[in-house]
Amino acid sequence: MSSTELAARIVEILFPLFAITTLGFAAGKRMRPDLSHANRLAMDVFTPSLTFAALAGHEFHLLSYLPLLAACFLYLILAALSGLALAKLGNWQVRTVLPPMTFNNSANLGLPLAVFAFGEQALAPAVVLFILTSLVHFSFGAWLLDRNIRLRALWRVPTVFAALLGVLVSVLEIPVWTPLMTAIKMLGDVAIPMMLFALGVRIAQSKIDSLRLGLIVAVARPVSGMFIAWALARLLRLPPEQAALILVYGSLPPAVLNFMFAERYRQEPEKVASIVLVGNMAALFSLPVALALVL
Repeated sequence: MSSTELAARIVEILFPLFAITTLGFAAGKRMRPDLSHANRLAMDVFTPSLTFAALAGHEFHLLSYLPLLAACFLYLILAALSGLALAKLGNWQVRTVLPPMTFNNSANLGLPLAVFAFGEQALAPAVVLFILTSLVHFSFGAWLLDRNIRLRALWRVPTVFAALLGVLVSVLEIPVWTPLMTAIKMLGDVAIPMMLFALGVRIAQSKIDSLRLGLIVAVARPVSGMFIAWALARLLRLPPEQAALILVYGSLPPAVLNFMFAERYRQEPEKVASIVLVGNMAALFSLPVALALVL
């Protein structure tokens, strides 16, 4: 593939993502919509539907994704250590810097990016990465900010429950009535554009109060993430498709959920908002680099 063809391919992949996000940004600036109910529907209905449809399908084979799961788990540990080191180096609070360095935007950007870059067959492994990231975020990430958090309620999170149910259906080969699966897939199809649009709205409504910290994390997060992902892919000898996916996963910016958690637990939300905002804007540069390395 020539450099011109590669550039055209990257634009084709990223344009839908940034077009929808930009539309959400414009709507956020002009209309300032309250998406609290829409976000709740996305988290409680549409994303669980997307998760179940991807994991309960005939194409999903859990055992084939065990190396990818191991890579993702090790990635999260190493990313957390890099966040700890960065916080100590810059004399920032660990609970402010570590979560954005560890937990990336594997839902809003990760899922659609995987589909656009590698096709529908990449949705299931991308969902696997998203689910494991969410499990660790809702457990360790929440505990980091509130040591009194009850982890027993984790299975009640709709996306987690849908993932467990989807894996159970797949492993036991339980048949799902085709019209019912079609309805679930239709609900799941709403999730990706809604998440991208909501991301744009959230960026429009955020403020940059700590530009220096935001810029540092915006660079450190994808650079360290891609290096960790590359090293793990080689160490675990992942198949080419999974190696490419984990490298793109490592380049993703901080998850918006980091800001929501910081706001909920009053952990310097202004600084975390700046990290998330600048980091997602910097994805304009980090994602093309990652795609150029794997395409």
